[in-house]
Amino acid sequence: MSEPTKETKATATTAGATVTSHRNEKVGEVVSTKMQKTIVVAVEMRKAHPKYLRTMRTTKKFYAHDEHKTARVGDVVRIRETRPLSKLKRWQLEEIVRRSNLAQAEEISQAV
Repeated sequence: MSEPTKETKATATTAGATVTSHRNEKVGEVVSTKMQKTIVVAVEMRKAHPKYLRTMRTTKKFYAHDEHKTARVGDVVRIRETRPLSKLKRWQLEEIVRRSNLAQAEEISQAV
């Protein structure tokens, strides 16, 4: 009556801090930060048309949780799949890959 154990893709090494997760990750641009602790990330996907084989560009928006409100509009961010946090939020901000020039200009103007 023993069930076979399922192996997950998440592995951890004892010596190093290498951890591989099975959760899906996407990289996209922040298009909105108007909600509290929520950002909207637009991810661009390129795919060949089934009949004409021309490369098509499609954009899909994902709602992601930003706990510390660090992301700004125009930033390129990495988001990771997580448990459902609300009706539309199933992603969490993992890291900010690149800051936008607009965000850097605002920081300089506020400092002066």
